[in-house]
This record gives sequence, structure tokens and C-alpha cells, in this order.
Amino acid sequence: MNIDDAALAESIRRLTQSRVDDGSVQTALEQVVAACVDLFGVGGAGLLIADEQDVLAYVAASDGPGRILETTEAEAGEGPCTEAFVKDRVVISRDITAEPERWPVLATRLADQPVRAVLGVPVRMGGVPVGTLDVYQEHAHDWDASEVAALVRYAEVIATTLSTALQAHTAGELARQLQYALDYRVLIERGVGYLMAKESIDAVMAFNRLRGAARNRRTKIGRVAEQVLETGRLPE
Repeated sequence: MNIDDAALAESIRRLTQSRVDDGSVQTALEQVVAACVDLFGVGGAGLLIADEQDVLAYVAASDGPGRILETTEAEAGEGPCTEAFVKDRVVISRDITAEPERWPVLATRLADQPVRAVLGVPVRMGGVPVGTLDVYQEHAHDWDASEVAALVRYAEVIATTLSTALQAHTAGELARQLQYALDYRVLIERGVGYLMAKESIDAVMAFNRLRGAARNRRTKIGRVAEQVLETGRLPE
């Protein structure tokens, strides 16, 4: 896709200044995700935001396949969105169904869906990743630098929408989730780094080890990270 910088700037300006009729942050995010598809000419888009476990949870998608992509990533703890969130960087795939060694669950579950090329971009607030924007194409596609740069800018629109909702006290439960993600992100990153060094594993695997321990103990991932740093091991 060819990105017109002027059109992109104007679309971003309109979205950041627009008012949502019912004042709902959910509606605002759905509006931004839908606009993403029209603006960039992608097959679909979706948004995941960190919950109180600092684990990505489904928020919005432009269509059915996009929702399947987002919910599968959230449940499996793998894929471009998870890597973009954990590693705080853009993650791309030319064809997600052709990479079973990288993302086995996604490759299997999306085989019969019109989802192939996927690009995951972190959404940051205060320099901290609190979620991810996913876009996809229905066919294999090599994402170029202009597409990546434009979608990184677009992720800033989502961050602005979230910040505005928080400042206006309209985010409700989402506000508590985001605050936890902001408060505990550094601690969780330290826990991830410790497990990476101790067990010679990558960041996503270390993050999922923390997530699994938190789920098993029915506690928050930040508390598990604290215990790892205090005791040198995951709680049993």
C-alpha cells in the first residue's frame, strides 16, 4: 500500500479531535480500529490492551477474522502482538500460517481464516507498552518501511484516545487495568530478564512462564515477578 503522508496526517488530526457520541472509550477505540482499515487499505485490524494481569486482552476488531486473530493471540500467548508487547517493538510476518515453528497455535487456528500477513505495533503510554495494534492482509505480503512507520504513528492515535479517556475519567475498568500495567511494567520486565538469564529462554517464553505461574496461583503477574526477584525461582 502507498501511504500518503498528507492524508495520514489529516486523518490522524480528525480522529484525535473527534468526539464520540456516547462518550464510551470502547466506542472510540472501535472507531479508530475501523478507520485504520480504510486509511491503510489492510484486510483488517484489531486491538489488544493489557489487563490487570499485564496480559493482553481483546478490546476491538474490524471484522470476524480480526477478532479470531486477536482472541487467539491473547489466549495462546504467542504471535506478533504478544512479541510486540513483550519486546516493545514492531513485529511482522509475511504469512503467519507459514510459520508454524514460530507460532504453532496461530498457524493452525488461522489456516482456514483469510488472515496471512500480520504486523503488530506496540501502543505506548508514558513510554510503557500497554497494548498492541494488529493489522493483517488476506494474502502473503512483505511489509515495507513506509507501512511500518505509518502504523507506528497510528498507534499513537490509540494512545491519545486512551489518555483522553483516562483524563476524562470515562475509561472505567480499563483505567484500573492500564494503571496496573503502567505501575508494574518495569518490575515484570525485570522478572522476565531474570528468567531469561537463568533458564536461557527468550523474552516471550519468560513472560509466559510468569503468566502461567500467576494463573496457577490465581494472583497477579506483578506479584509473581516480585517473588521471582526475591527468591530466585517461580512460585510452585
